Amino acid sequence: MNVVIAIDSFKGSLTSWDAGTAAGEGLQKAIPNATVRVFPVADGGEGTVEALVQGLNGRKRRITALDPLGRPIECEYGILDDTHTAIIEMSAAAGIFLLTDDERDPLYTTTYGVGQLIADALENGCRHFIVGIGGSATNDGGAGMLQALGFALLDKNGTPIPHGAIGLKDLAEIKLDGADPRLRECTFCIACDVKNPLCGENGCSAIFGPQKGATPQAVAQMDEWLRSYAQLASAVSDMADKDAEGVGAAGGIGFAFKAFLNGELVSGIDLILREIRIEEAIKSADLVITGEGRLDAQTVMGKAPFGIASLAQKYKKPVVAFSGCVTPEATVCNTAGIDAFFPVLRTVTTLAEALDPVNARANMVATAEQVFRLYAMAKFV
Repeated sequence: MNVVIAIDSFKGSLTSWDAGTAAGEGLQKAIPNATVRVFPVADGGEGTVEALVQGLNGRKRRITALDPLGRPIECEYGILDDTHTAIIEMSAAAGIFLLTDDERDPLYTTTYGVGQLIADALENGCRHFIVGIGGSATNDGGAGMLQALGFALLDKNGTPIPHGAIGLKDLAEIKLDGADPRLRECTFCIACDVKNPLCGENGCSAIFGPQKGATPQAVAQMDEWLRSYAQLASAVSDMADKDAEGVGAAGGIGFAFKAFLNGELVSGIDLILREIRIEEAIKSADLVITGEGRLDAQTVMGKAPFGIASLAQKYKKPVVAFSGCVTPEATVCNTAGIDAFFPVLRTVTTLAEALDPVNARANMVATAEQVFRLYAMAKFV
């Protein structure tokens, strides 16, 4: 029996690898002769670096970069030396979780630190980039990132504009000649699961600005400044399309990647599954196991278990999922390729106890063992 396991992380509890190996241990207690392959996965958001570094034998590198408010912070990204690939989570340097509630204000938060991560990866020989852009605190259209990479964003006096969306108010000219020349050798694959344009009622300012701390007045101002930014960008880049799907992602950094770095905006889970080359393994598997910390209606909206289940459906493979908890709406997963799902909690517990990695792993092992004892009985008896 050949089994493929690809479970997303249980955030705050188990990494993707830990969840997968625990499920595999439980399965092999029930079916000792099963052959198990564990693939760490993520959907392009938190956990992407961890999943790809573990799954593809990479390494982590730690540097000091600027956080959303320009303060030094320690950041990690991944490097796959064999393919000269950098794996970056935007949120490591520009994430909303780096700020307190009182500090959130997209008028002043910057993506400069993201550019510093890319610049460091260039110094370390990387020429292929996988970038997850979820969880941002910013709405600067990627201007800070571009500045860190040598692009000149200038006001009418030829002075570099300030960091944050507020800087776009004075933007008068964009110059490309100072950009790091190594960028022309690079490819950028951007994990992007939203389709929002840069501007307008469905743009990044209107849809995502309020949750990042923007007032209604700030939303209107930022939308106007981003529209002007896009017009200036179109004068120097044929790829600057403010209405393209996804360019409003992560406060408009999707626009900067596409317009200035020739970035490819793709589904996060599709990108990760392509990189870890899991499809061939699923094709020859007898069973696929997936899951995540919480299964609910949003699981089928492009999250990791849905991507895994979709691949399994393609080859008519049965799929079992495990999660920390499930909601009543999770039954929609049964119509999206997940044949059965099981929460791993086995007793009434506090949240802290449930999230404890030792408890979570024990719960996964025990639940998987019992599920697959039943599976073995139904399959072979």
